[in-house]
Amino acid sequence: MPRSRPDRTLSRRQARQLMDTAYLAAATGLLWLALYYLPVGSPLFRLALPLPLALLQLRHGWRCALEGLVVTALLLVALMGPIRGPLVLFPYGLLALWLGWCWHRRTSWWLSWLVGSLIGTAGFLVRVAVLSVLVGENLWVLITTAAAGLLEKLAGLVNLAAAIELSQVQVAAVLLVWVQNVIVVLALHAVAYWIFPRLQAPISEPPAALRALVALDPL
Repeated sequence: MPRSRPDRTLSRRQARQLMDTAYLAAATGLLWLALYYLPVGSPLFRLALPLPLALLQLRHGWRCALEGLVVTALLLVALMGPIRGPLVLFPYGLLALWLGWCWHRRTSWWLSWLVGSLIGTAGFLVRVAVLSVLVGENLWVLITTAAAGLLEKLAGLVNLAAAIELSQVQVAAVLLVWVQNVIVVLALHAVAYWIFPRLQAPISEPPAALRALVALDPL
């Protein structure tokens, strides 16, 4: 008698996981392409980039989010090449996995905010290093130049005429990047707190000290 074929019909839950993974990974890839090539709207694209994969993790767990990140990276490798495509991991892909994990487990905003800002800072530095190799120019010089200008203005405000050392400029540059990521990650928490409950994927409540900043309903 011929052997019966195994039943490979997907369950409703598996089909939904597959569909969500495909659509949200594609959305992340489109946001990265828009950020990379469109001359306008980059702040909004940066703010939206980690959210699709974080939403995927809230809905279906970290395995689906990891699969979505792999699909996004492979899609961007096909569209942008083996160097520019995987840059979506730094920091947006890793940040999406971290925030999704924290929001899924209802961890404290302080922890997800602090570690998320460090992930964003490290990812930015990795991206600067890779892009410096691609363009053949040290892009970190531009950042340190901005930091040196800021230190000179601060020194002028306090009437401090001491010479600024290179180590101070480097530290100021890293601090500038970190402060920027502190603001971005807090904004990600606020946007997810406003929007995700409407998508049946609420995140943890903000701490009392931050509630006045984020507990607004603009929609």
